[in-house]
Amino acid sequence: MEGLVIAAEHAQAQTFSWQGRKVFLTGHTGFKGGWLALWLAQLGATVRGYALDPCTEPNLFTAARVGSVIEDIRGDIRDAAKLEAAMREFAPEVVFHLAAQPLVLHSYEDPIGTYETNVIGTAKVLDSVRRTPSVRAVVSVTTDKCYENKEWIWPYRETDPLGGYDPYSSSKACAEIVSAAYRQSYFPVAQLGKTHQVAVATARAGNVIGGGDWSNDRLLPDLVRGFLSQKPVLIRRPHAIRPWQHVLEPLRGYIQLAERLLTHDPRYATAYNFGPIEDDARPVAWIAEHMSAFWGDGASWVIDDAPSPHEAHYLKLDASRARADLDWAPALRLDAALEYLVRWYKNWDSQADMHAFTLGQIESYSALSSAKDIV
Repeated sequence: MEGLVIAAEHAQAQTFSWQGRKVFLTGHTGFKGGWLALWLAQLGATVRGYALDPCTEPNLFTAARVGSVIEDIRGDIRDAAKLEAAMREFAPEVVFHLAAQPLVLHSYEDPIGTYETNVIGTAKVLDSVRRTPSVRAVVSVTTDKCYENKEWIWPYRETDPLGGYDPYSSSKACAEIVSAAYRQSYFPVAQLGKTHQVAVATARAGNVIGGGDWSNDRLLPDLVRGFLSQKPVLIRRPHAIRPWQHVLEPLRGYIQLAERLLTHDPRYATAYNFGPIEDDARPVAWIAEHMSAFWGDGASWVIDDAPSPHEAHYLKLDASRARADLDWAPALRLDAALEYLVRWYKNWDSQADMHAFTLGQIESYSALSSAKDIV
């Protein structure tokens, strides 16, 4: 019987179509949101994005012409009236919530804004879902940093305690708690398909990398900026270990999770980790060294010894639940992910058509992930 259930689920996953499905995506002008918007549009979904203006120049949204394939609505998730009106009028079936203040160091500079966006903003998105009858599935994205980091060598599982030393990390732990509270209070798993139709899950991804990220105080964008300017890049905390993965890895997980939520099977309405294989949790210095080698042209880096705010030293994720429930597993080893990234930025620097190039990387990655061979 169990084999029949697994076979049926696999068949459902293979035959699922996003064609014509309405998707409301918060944060589409950001790095992860831009990639997800392009991918969903490529799959045939009708996407309405809701977000602030891009926060960097340059940015993925403009470079890859994300707005050419989705509906682009500018707004703040803290503006409950505008958010709810945009969602209800569109009547989406699926909501992906990615809008956030995503930077640890910026959270030290603006803790109140970070909490307002990441905690109250999440509550307002979920409250808008509560008032939008068309919604059937919600994927609320947080981070690997939502866990109470004990600086141990073992990867964190979804059942480990939430926490957070800095304002950003703790705000994302709070966002997880808010999502669980809304699920339990308004979308209880036991009543899914009976008294309500909304399945809510959260997704916790590792450190994502890929083309089009120009955020400040992030390792890979800092490296790219330095390499393009032909200056040595200052690197802080060279021995800190993170679960690095290409941005398309967790995005595939979010998409697969949404597909499962739409089956109304209550077991999927929970939290999921999306992280690389254990060998790809690497130190900052390893990333900097390999990026320099892939980039060439005299690219170099040096250690920054200046004092800086606290950041976790050691962090890994256990993604076995996603493997078991969603048939999700990484498709790119870290070396391959870095090559994807370098090719993206070098093509951008050469003024290539980055809309076509970005879609090409999505197609290439989709083929690899379908083959289920990690490269």
